[in-house]
Amino acid sequence: MTDADEIAEAFELIDDWEERYRYVIELGKELPDFPDALKTDATKVEGCVSKVWLLTGVDDDRLVVKGDSDAMIVRGLVAILIAYYTGRPVEAVPTLDVEAFLRTLHLDEHLTPQRSNGLASMVKRIRHDATRLAATT
Repeated sequence: MTDADEIAEAFELIDDWEERYRYVIELGKELPDFPDALKTDATKVEGCVSKVWLLTGVDDDRLVVKGDSDAMIVRGLVAILIAYYTGRPVEAVPTLDVEAFLRTLHLDEHLTPQRSNGLASMVKRIRHDATRLAATT
């Protein structure tokens, strides 16, 4: 699995947005299988045009995020968020500036408004889940 720093470096090296989209799709293809049994209303992210499922947990006080989408590019966006958030201290997640990280990738300039809204919904869900998980650990 690719980490957030590797993703940022790759985005710096790829000048063409067509190539960047292909890279995002490849990131999505690298995601581990997300079992159909986990694709439930409880894991579904509201506010996304595509179907998106996120499952969060804690391992040794660090956030673990798993997810999937039925759309290739969105699945890649899920992979980017997983790379950014997984392994971070769960109590720090709600205050992390993921938007700044995403700006370094220039995603805000190249995503449709629907995909940008969906990405914001995914971030909101992860932050909400992390707040809930931090309260129980």
